[in-house]
Amino acid sequence: MSKILVVDDESLMKDFLTESLLAQKYDVDSASNGTRALEFINKENYDLILTDYKMPKVSGMDILKKAGEKMPDAKVIIMTAYGTVEKAVEAMKLGAFDYITKPFSLDEILILIRRALEFKSLETENRRLHTELEDVYGSRSIIGKSRKMKEIFDLINTVSQSRSTILVTGESGTGKELVARAVHYISDRKNNPFIMINCAALPAELMESELFGHEKGAFTGAISRFHGRFERADTGTLLLDEISEMSPKLQAKLLRVLQEREFEPVGSSETIKVDVRIIATTNRDLPVQIEAGEFREDLYYRLNVINIHLAPLRSRLDDIPLLTEHFLGKFNRENGKAIEGISEDVLEAWSQYNWPGNVREFENAVERAVVMCKSKMIKLSDIAIPAARPGKEAEIRSTATHAGGSDIVVEAGSSLENVERELILKTLESEAGNRTNAANILGISVRTLRNKLTQYGQMDVFK
Repeated sequence: MSKILVVDDESLMKDFLTESLLAQKYDVDSASNGTRALEFINKENYDLILTDYKMPKVSGMDILKKAGEKMPDAKVIIMTAYGTVEKAVEAMKLGAFDYITKPFSLDEILILIRRALEFKSLETENRRLHTELEDVYGSRSIIGKSRKMKEIFDLINTVSQSRSTILVTGESGTGKELVARAVHYISDRKNNPFIMINCAALPAELMESELFGHEKGAFTGAISRFHGRFERADTGTLLLDEISEMSPKLQAKLLRVLQEREFEPVGSSETIKVDVRIIATTNRDLPVQIEAGEFREDLYYRLNVINIHLAPLRSRLDDIPLLTEHFLGKFNRENGKAIEGISEDVLEAWSQYNWPGNVREFENAVERAVVMCKSKMIKLSDIAIPAARPGKEAEIRSTATHAGGSDIVVEAGSSLENVERELILKTLESEAGNRTNAANILGISVRTLRNKLTQYGQMDVFK
């Protein structure tokens, strides 16, 4: 039931409105002057305030200002005589929902009240939906308490308010799209569009039209004007998923859009300006692609203004218990189950596995376990993965590597990323910092070596 405050120093008008609104099943308080109205506002919350504009001592404008301070969501309708319409319009500029000129009919005021309350209800629903979006797609949706994940959370919160381009890197299944959505939904663009496109999903000729749109008749089948993803993402965020798969032609056109913030649709000479925040993702090593001539170096630097690198799950296995709790709750709800937890041997098995598919693979494993479980506790018999699957990476992790005459002892449990870092730095150390010699021993280019050192923050150490 909506709660309304009626304020009017004319007792006939006050009583008429109060009785009429009570008959409509509204919860109504009434005040015969502005001073009494302020007392109500200080101790009650109202959905709508219906107040006369001209009253002694405390005017309708004073009530509007006080309501804005105490209950900014409340809607205020100003009742005014013909001679003070200009003042009522001024009140609307300061936040009043609307005004109505006396005398008015009961139907007129009831229609206006319903419209104000419906508008308030829509605002409340929109806020609720945006809060849910932030819960689903904001940084709270990314699960982890390891040091690496805390660093990611801090970085997301730091960069979200900027308009700088972001490159999110990491293996498949690490949650790159989640990070992109989190950046958007905690930024000041969260009420504007979030548009995404998978650069590997379409051939180059269709991808250009999808990104930039096309004019009617631009090619066979172009039967009408089509607005591309860039245009639809204006004032919002555009996610370019799997950017490494974009064709060279489109890379060149994308570079111009990033530089000029404008583009031409296919088949058009019209230049369209846009305000779009670009986030790109890739699971490939772009510097290696640059070396192979598959990716433009200038585009890479335009995209990589801010880099967010997501570590594989195998290098943050201490997040397994938290992820288990999250996905167990999710799949309990989806499957109508009430599984209370997992056995210690299941947690140990999951913590020993390398998870080549990362969080996506782990989520699927928990879902299967929930579906297969017939008791209150998930047991080893409910899961499908082996206790451990060494594979190529585990072989690397348990083998001593020799490079440049320096023995490198790799501890069991080290990630492939850390093994690579150790190998590169030890090789450089054995070659007295000579990058050319180290690159030759490692079988990579000097440029790739330089990029790795930049990534490790070691450029000043090995000059």
